[in-house]
Amino acid sequence: MNKHLEELIELSKIDQAIDAFEPRIAKARAKLAEVEEQESAVEREILELEEDIRDAELKKAKNDLHIQELTEKLEANKKKTAEAKTEKEIKALQLEEEIAREQLDFANEEIERLENLIETRKAEIETKKGELEALKEKSALLKEEVEKELADIEKQKQELFGQKQELVAKMSQKILAFYDKIRRWAKNTAVVPVRKQACMGCFMKINDKTYAEVIKGEEITTCPHCGRILYLEMQKEEETAE
Repeated sequence: MNKHLEELIELSKIDQAIDAFEPRIAKARAKLAEVEEQESAVEREILELEEDIRDAELKKAKNDLHIQELTEKLEANKKKTAEAKTEKEIKALQLEEEIAREQLDFANEEIERLENLIETRKAEIETKKGELEALKEKSALLKEEVEKELADIEKQKQELFGQKQELVAKMSQKILAFYDKIRRWAKNTAVVPVRKQACMGCFMKINDKTYAEVIKGEEITTCPHCGRILYLEMQKEEETAE
């Protein structure tokens, strides 16, 4: 096989291996991001529950004030009833008293409802804080795992970068520029095998003349359809022939 073609095949495989790390890196970071998002979601829920408590306490205070006003009104009404001289005045005062008592009952019921709500929200907050603590512990462990995994990946990447630099240093710059030009659009399929007389980049069948050139491997041959660099995987071709 042509020396330059062998180098291109090796370079392509190194580039593929380097690029294959990116999905692994993204997956590792995504795992950590998912737990962190869960933490943020629970923290937001706690803030919302605390806001519910503040709102309920404000409403409770308003009702307490209203009860005080109604109590004072009933006391004043009681004195007015004692001093009333006509039946009409007494009936009017009785009606006011009934309305005030109804409002008083409603205010007391509302305070009871708000107190129950506050207690419920406090219990929910405690539960959420427990969830948050568990998530933080999980996040800390996962972060340690992810950092170790990323460090391992980085080490492997650097080893491959070293291999690539060593290979590139001895390659023809003209051949390298040709490869880079194809790789800009073909990515990791710049150099592809031929199987069953078809380019494994565009999957189009190549003509007999081009196929013969690929089999010889004496020159760098490109796919007449897509322009990718072609090579023959001898073992796979032999298996197909059988």
